[in-house]
Amino acid sequence: MTCNTAKKTENFANFEESKHRGVCWVGSRNPLQGGEMENLTATGVSHISQTPFGWQRHTSEPSIRWETHSEKIWWGESSKGLVATIDTAQSQGLISILKPHIWVRGSWPGEIAMTTETDWQIWFDNYKSFILYYANLAEQRKLPLFCVGTELEKTSHRENDWREIIAAVKEVYGGKLTYAANFTEYEYVKFWDALDYIGVQAYFPLATGENPTLDQLLQGWKRIIPDLEKVNLLYQKPILFTELGYCNTNDAADAPWVWPNERKNAILSEEMQARCYTAFFESVWHQPWFQGVYFWKWYPESRNRSPDFTPQHKMAQKVMQTYFTFQTPEIGHDVAVKQ
Repeated sequence: MTCNTAKKTENFANFEESKHRGVCWVGSRNPLQGGEMENLTATGVSHISQTPFGWQRHTSEPSIRWETHSEKIWWGESSKGLVATIDTAQSQGLISILKPHIWVRGSWPGEIAMTTETDWQIWFDNYKSFILYYANLAEQRKLPLFCVGTELEKTSHRENDWREIIAAVKEVYGGKLTYAANFTEYEYVKFWDALDYIGVQAYFPLATGENPTLDQLLQGWKRIIPDLEKVNLLYQKPILFTELGYCNTNDAADAPWVWPNERKNAILSEEMQARCYTAFFESVWHQPWFQGVYFWKWYPESRNRSPDFTPQHKMAQKVMQTYFTFQTPEIGHDVAVKQ
């Protein structure tokens, strides 16, 4: 290590306490029956994120509906289900965080953008009511971390509006805060100083085409890491991957964000999914500025749908368990299958 490298490393905002070894928990349609989280603890998971939803009819529609506006909601995404899942997780030694999400019909949150200043103000007023509803729940249950927004890429340039949202959340919630910025967004967010962690939805493309080697995936992360480090150094906040996931397909590393139903013609490959997990752990997990990861996603009950993002009962779960339980192999030794 050169002197310059050592000096640079000392300037990073290092992770706090223990790194989050997390998964994104899928809210179930019906109440938990018991035993659903046993595999999580055995896999070395320490945290789960839970996702209550708000709904928008259109990306430019300022109205937002959530639990208070409808009874048509899955049990696991209701306040009753969230609380029961928090309690179940706690009984298993797992820590819960809340990560509210806006569901937009026919689109995704990154496309939400109003067309007039009046609609922007209406949207932010509605969003404030939505996010405070769940911030209050997080405070009532004394959760250690709350996410103030997820992938709202075309709204985050409105820095003052977001600072007002964050200030309002801090009035009712005393834990740590993050925002889950899309991987194309996090470098441009200006309000990281008002939060505790820089949250990234880390679906970075790592390699083009199908079936890249582990070395190619490692090179992909090598291109990405300097940009993450710049934001860490600038804002002096640890970086948390609020989501990271790969499908069990040969093309998983090319565009990791693509939904399984758009991959129906892709070649299935547990090996490729596991290789992507290995590349992440070998490249990012040990970084001093890295607060942790939440893998997308983990079902209460096993599903056999393919392709899918979940690592459950796949080679990727074994990779995750190896690193989460501190059985870390030497860097360069692939837990999965090298190509």
